[in-house]
Amino acid sequence: MKILIIPLVAALVAQVSKVFIKGNHQKLNWSILWAYSGMPSGHAAITSALTTIIGLEKGITYPGFAIALVFTLLTLRDATGVRRQLGNQGGVINKLVDDLDDDNYLDRRYPHLTEKIGHTPLQTVAGVLLGIIIAVIGYFI
Repeated sequence: MKILIIPLVAALVAQVSKVFIKGNHQKLNWSILWAYSGMPSGHAAITSALTTIIGLEKGITYPGFAIALVFTLLTLRDATGVRRQLGNQGGVINKLVDDLDDDNYLDRRYPHLTEKIGHTPLQTVAGVLLGIIIAVIGYFI
């Protein structure tokens, strides 16, 4: 059961902690639990906690550990690469649409794109460390 509970706890701690970190500019509300960006990365926390607890519970030779590790690496790459670039592109597109003089068509048809959907490398590393720490603590209690 720890293999299910501990990663969920890590994700919850990561998401709630975003409220208390000034640089995130987040307010305490239900939407923070689904935030795509900010410090620390919830995606990194949940996947690294999952990989760590599987390694601790079943051992690193267990095939599920390898699957979890690959899943974690793909998730981390996506969070710092693809999703971060999508957020950057969203910001540029939003500025272009805002700069148009006669953009009523675009304003009505297309809402502003989400700009904060990825993570910086520091946010990702913080999420990984948080996930590992929570998994280790959870394993021993």
